[in-house]
Amino acid sequence: MMNLNLFNEVTAFIWQEGDMLDHGEYDTWLNLWTAKGTYIIPIDPKETDYENTLNYAYDDHHMRGLRVQRLIGGESISTSPQPRTVRTISRIRVLGDDGVNVTVRAAQNIREFRKESLKHYSADLTYTLVRGEGGFKIHRKVISLINSDDTLAGIGYIL
Repeated sequence: MMNLNLFNEVTAFIWQEGDMLDHGEYDTWLNLWTAKGTYIIPIDPKETDYENTLNYAYDDHHMRGLRVQRLIGGESISTSPQPRTVRTISRIRVLGDDGVNVTVRAAQNIREFRKESLKHYSADLTYTLVRGEGGFKIHRKVISLINSDDTLAGIGYIL
């Protein structure tokens, strides 16, 4: 039977993260992570061995910070002008809960507007969330774009 309290807590956390990203609250977003957390965007949407395969992103704490700096510092051609995004996160499902770690899968659809062009990206998200003081922290987030094995345009924001 589904634990509705857990489901509601997880959903609120994931929606809050999406809102932060859409509104450029990157410093707050960086604080949502565990020290050893990984942000992963695999090239193959069916891949599960992220450590031993090539990925679009495999960011630890340091690399997430650098990614944010590139986005806000104007060092990336894909961020000039800054894209505007709105994401919808749905189909949230708790896959596992061992009392410390909660594994969650969800669907994400992002609409991006930049340079008079509107683009759409869809992905399965898989989170490993860790319970801590004051709520959850992200230990791992995998963004499996449904078209990741196709040619992708420069994405100038955090998925």
